[in-house]
Amino acid sequence: MTAPTLAVVVVAAGSGTRLGAGAPKAFVEIAGRPVLERALEGVLAMSEPAQVVLVVPSSHRADAQAIVARTAGVVADHVDVVVGAESRQGSVAAGLAVLRPEIDTVLVHDAARVLTPPEQFARVAHAVRATGGGVIPSLRVPDTIKSVDGAAITGTVDRDGLVRVQTPQGFPRAALDAAYAAARQEHTDDAALFAQSGHPVLAVEGDELAFKITTPWDLRRAESLIGADPAVRTGVGVDVHAFDEAAPLWLGGLYWPDEPGLSGHSDGDALSHAVCDALLSAAGLGDIGGRFGTSDPRLAGAHGEVFLRETAALVAGAGFRIGSVAVQVVANRPKIGRRRTEMEAFLSQLLGAPVSVSATTSDALGFTGRGEGVWVIATALVHPAR
Repeated sequence: MTAPTLAVVVVAAGSGTRLGAGAPKAFVEIAGRPVLERALEGVLAMSEPAQVVLVVPSSHRADAQAIVARTAGVVADHVDVVVGAESRQGSVAAGLAVLRPEIDTVLVHDAARVLTPPEQFARVAHAVRATGGGVIPSLRVPDTIKSVDGAAITGTVDRDGLVRVQTPQGFPRAALDAAYAAARQEHTDDAALFAQSGHPVLAVEGDELAFKITTPWDLRRAESLIGADPAVRTGVGVDVHAFDEAAPLWLGGLYWPDEPGLSGHSDGDALSHAVCDALLSAAGLGDIGGRFGTSDPRLAGAHGEVFLRETAALVAGAGFRIGSVAVQVVANRPKIGRRRTEMEAFLSQLLGAPVSVSATTSDALGFTGRGEGVWVIATALVHPAR
């Protein structure tokens, strides 16, 4: 995997006094799991790889590291945990201090906006790169706004020029670093600090799901929305590999002696790879190429079992359980039928869910018909883990 040029600084160092939960807000549980864990999952669901920096209270650094260990999986080395400061501005500065040299675009995000869709991160990052300025997601103000003097209404404010701002707020890395270095006063958000240094800030469309958890009511609202996920989500995965006479054949996690192998960076197990893609798709976690890049030397020659275990962990970490998987193999060889039961049992035990495998040929048509390789199609069902 090439070094990412995007970073997301997740600010989670606040005390959460208004929530009244007796713990820092980011470590309060929401539907059975910490706010920070769910926020991290949202960031990791982006299609673009990123360096992620979690800024947390010193009292909960070990808790944050444990969250990273069980949530980030194979990209744990892309996630850093640092201790924040007394102010939000100081906490962001602590996160900026550990960004890697390759980073050119920075998103600053509040962990308390736990349901922010991955698409919002992508939208902000794209706008930063397209404009070269700061970018904030925002929503129009739907309510009538009044000005007051004490309890007395003194007028109506024109709401046409007003928006509610959210996170992540995005910036070019060099300009943001310079703005923080020059800051001499506290600002309510990073866009205000950035603008104070003379840089333009633009607005893009936000999302109602990116609301901030501040009060117990907000927490209960978020729990209700998490519980309202569809009962079943589906995903499809496809993989193709050419035969390689010099390689051993691994398919469906099984070794097939006296058969030509499949070419690939790993062991070429097209069946396992298609299942991984189907599961990642169902859980909204991207695809196998984004999660396990072929440039990663650690995965050279890795068996399909490695990818399946890691994928199952990612799906569980995203709050889903695997319902079932169905696989169709299109190839002249090997003959799947003689080991179908063995393969289904192995995959079902590995994934903790029923896996069915079927096979066919393409009637001498195409590359599979010519005996040049294997084509596998997989579908997966996942359910919210409750």
